[in-house]
Amino acid sequence: MPVAWADIAGWKDDDHLEAFRTFRRSCRAVTTGQLPAAAGQKVLGTSLREPCRAAKGVANPDDAKARAFFETRFRAVRISRLGEADGFVTGYYEPIIDGSRTRTDVYTVPVYRRPSNLFVRGFTQSAPSLPNSGPVYRKIGRRKLVPYYDRAEIEDGAIAGRGLEICWLKSQTDLLFTQIQGSARVHLEDGSTLRINYDSYNGYPYTAVGRILIERNIIPKDQMSMQRIRQWMTENPDGATELRRQNRSYVFFHEVKLSDNDEAVGAQGVPLVPGRSIAVDKSLHVYGTPFFIEGELPIESAQAKTPFHRLMIAQDTGSAIVGPARADLYFGAGSEAGRVSGRLRHNMHFVMLVPNSLDPIARGRTMPLPEKRPSAKIARLFPAKDRKPAVTPQPPAVGPAGEPAGTTAVPAAKAASSGTVPSPVMRPEVRSDRHPRRHHRRRWRSPVR
Repeated sequence: MPVAWADIAGWKDDDHLEAFRTFRRSCRAVTTGQLPAAAGQKVLGTSLREPCRAAKGVANPDDAKARAFFETRFRAVRISRLGEADGFVTGYYEPIIDGSRTRTDVYTVPVYRRPSNLFVRGFTQSAPSLPNSGPVYRKIGRRKLVPYYDRAEIEDGAIAGRGLEICWLKSQTDLLFTQIQGSARVHLEDGSTLRINYDSYNGYPYTAVGRILIERNIIPKDQMSMQRIRQWMTENPDGATELRRQNRSYVFFHEVKLSDNDEAVGAQGVPLVPGRSIAVDKSLHVYGTPFFIEGELPIESAQAKTPFHRLMIAQDTGSAIVGPARADLYFGAGSEAGRVSGRLRHNMHFVMLVPNSLDPIARGRTMPLPEKRPSAKIARLFPAKDRKPAVTPQPPAVGPAGEPAGTTAVPAAKAASSGTVPSPVMRPEVRSDRHPRRHHRRRWRSPVR
């Protein structure tokens, strides 16, 4: 829904110059890089190129010029989750952890690079980047493909001893949270720092361990945070192993040549800006898109309701960032950034800035909508609480891997009913001279990090 700039709470009070500088950093990739073919299917398509060229020509920018740039080059459109008034935000950061280049009595948990036997349809095994959604396989012999090892198998040594170790960490908990965040600064024993970034994953859907703790009534929902999860895992090492392995997804890393002063590099290929960069659903949005996010967040403390009115730039993606009004806010590196980001799970107002060259209403008519929900009568036969995810992804008969959306593929839902459901009466055969309709299965995923 279009909205006037004057009607956006907090818009006039933001630091537009800082947002402009972050936007212009994204523009380097937008104007000089080769946009993927899928860009034309997204909301903004390739329309960001025009305001990016204009941003390059802004001389000696200040806050007034920056605000005028956004207000004259874009129109504001309020967006939300389908059928709801708000969007949803979480936070992420870059952990700083201790590690070693070699295994010791203290550092026993390996951080693996991408294995050579990891295979994704449509990509070579040496491709610089692989999709972070869809099935992933390993080859047996010359032709046979089977699902890749899951977390439990890898932790138990399925790929150990192949020279894949980048470094070693103190605990599986450190590794799990590094995998969730997608990057880390590893302080080595000699005082140097090793920087690692996400490379690929094993093809299994991400399962949020925090959600499991809530469902098991171990940690109340209103007390859930990354710190509480860590505390519980430390106090319950055996339970932590079982809980961790509920998340069968496993992330592989690669080493990046960054100094201690450099920020982590997002999926767009540009350094992230704490407090200005966000991760979005790559299948829907184009990197570089500005979003104004407004509401209250627990920034100053866990109980605080700090006003948050800020223009953010889409520069990254994540495995649980699904939907049009869904964002992961980047807070930088270190323990304080981790404390703040770890307590964010909040509804917020979203305004997307759409280039003037694009008509959002006309563009919206071409965007696909989710399939309709089943009728109430059918839904009662298959209650959601009885649905269980499939445990093993099966290789597709044909076709490439799922689209690269910074998110994981969804397991097929297996419906079950507590009562006995009578079989339907067989219909009489009816012949038709019309061509049969082709049905396509759609994949769904819960928006959880």
